[in-house]
Amino acid sequence: MQTSTAITIPTPGSPMLGGFFVERFRINEQAFKLIVAPKVEGDHNDNIIWIGNNKDVPGAKSYDDGLANTLAMAEAGSKLAKWALDLRIGDYDDWYLPSQDELQIMYRWLKPTTEENWCYARSGINLSAIDPTRPYTPKYPVQTLAALFQAGGEQAFDPTWYWSSTQHAAYSDGAWCQDFYGGSQGVITKNYKLRARAVRRVAI
Repeated sequence: MQTSTAITIPTPGSPMLGGFFVERFRINEQAFKLIVAPKVEGDHNDNIIWIGNNKDVPGAKSYDDGLANTLAMAEAGSKLAKWALDLRIGDYDDWYLPSQDELQIMYRWLKPTTEENWCYARSGINLSAIDPTRPYTPKYPVQTLAALFQAGGEQAFDPTWYWSSTQHAAYSDGAWCQDFYGGSQGVITKNYKLRARAVRRVAI
């Protein structure tokens, strides 16, 4: 008798383990399910700086490992990182700030608006995603099918900029951020105040 080894993939936006399933991603050879926190408990809706004095955090340069970045930020004194690590939501205490690639996956699958996407240069390419993704087109990705995450829904990302936990590799005063209006990613100085949304991950 044969047994199936297929992995059932939830629909993006489905409730899961303290939050909502986004999609799968990979750190090196390990695959994970990415889970975004509920908006009420896990969205820092008061704009906050990344770290004071634009402090250099060499351990926070990973494009895929948001947890490692967040731990490095907290050790360096980031109040934003400490906020994420201190969260206790749905009996889970392993929340952190998403990396640049994790945050891009969140836009791709939980895009709140029907606006056209920002298509400058290589926007949308994500080598950490399963499967790796190609550049955006103006019409793709589309607005998420998850009603809770569509504009006006109780879990929806606001059409503004959110911090990632990834410091720019060459510009130590800046960190990457993600726009949830048109999908662009950019680098901004760390003492600028932006939104943040916590995530956790589960190994597959």
